[in-house]
Amino acid sequence: MLVRNTGGCVCGVFLLFSVGLSDARAGQWYTGSLVSPSGAKNHAGDAGIEPYFSYSQPVGTFASNGTGHPLHPRQQTFSNSTMWKYGILDDLSIQAHTVISYGWKHGAGHAHGPKFGDFPVDMIWRFMRANPKRYIPDLNLFAGVIFPTGDYSRLGASQDGFGTGAYVFRMALTEQSTYTLPGGHELRLRVWSWFRHALNSARLRDVTSYGTSEGFVGRGSPGMSGQVGFSLEYALNQKWVLAADVARDWSNGSRLKGRYASGQTVNKTGSASTDWQVAPAIEYNWNARWGVIAGSSVYYAGHNTGIKVSPQFAINTVF
Repeated sequence: MLVRNTGGCVCGVFLLFSVGLSDARAGQWYTGSLVSPSGAKNHAGDAGIEPYFSYSQPVGTFASNGTGHPLHPRQQTFSNSTMWKYGILDDLSIQAHTVISYGWKHGAGHAHGPKFGDFPVDMIWRFMRANPKRYIPDLNLFAGVIFPTGDYSRLGASQDGFGTGAYVFRMALTEQSTYTLPGGHELRLRVWSWFRHALNSARLRDVTSYGTSEGFVGRGSPGMSGQVGFSLEYALNQKWVLAADVARDWSNGSRLKGRYASGQTVNKTGSASTDWQVAPAIEYNWNARWGVIAGSSVYYAGHNTGIKVSPQFAINTVF
């Protein structure tokens, strides 16, 4: 998913739906934690759809030395995002992600209507199936491309820019394993690592998502980025589950090169950034097919990035 770096807080309300079979076959019921990615579908023909809505409101920024500072004015964004997943084979799935956003900021105006963001498409290969009795985890490899479908150049306003203009390769390795603890409580562990790298630079003109203004001509590309993290889901019983994610995001600065009509030249790389987030949540599952999760992601440390708090609510249904 392409996420605009607003340098602030995200306050989100997420509505998720899944179509297909996931952990519905297991004895323990889960909805999944808030941040961790899920692996390939269990069987060919399984399908999943996860639409959600989010509202982004920043509260401050982390400076280069990690200290927090207030932020004014604050970028605000409302987004609708949908994950589409289909099982091609028992251990091979395809996943796509659509995002439609609308942004506004005091002094910078509003977007000219809802804007379609960049479009990631991934193949997911489960190369090892879990065997809890032998402590063998479920391992998945993601590989795909983010297609530059979002507006990024010759924008009517800076708020219209939700794309990078570049094709971005991305890949991830994910692990999932389950354990039975004393008292019959189930514990599910997920560990993952994402990596993204631009495959080309984008031609830029005038107002762009890279922060340029009228009269600019040049090229730009997003920097390498990624995320590593782990999640734990502890079952109080078959219906109630406590979940928590811990993740670190990192990003190299975007590259920008060109000149303005006035003759001013630009040749710079933006500052690299990092952040740490924790996302506690609680899950309740009515049965193997219906569940709800509520919690919040809190970005509690970082450098050159936003201070964020992201309350989230999700309903998960499986068919």
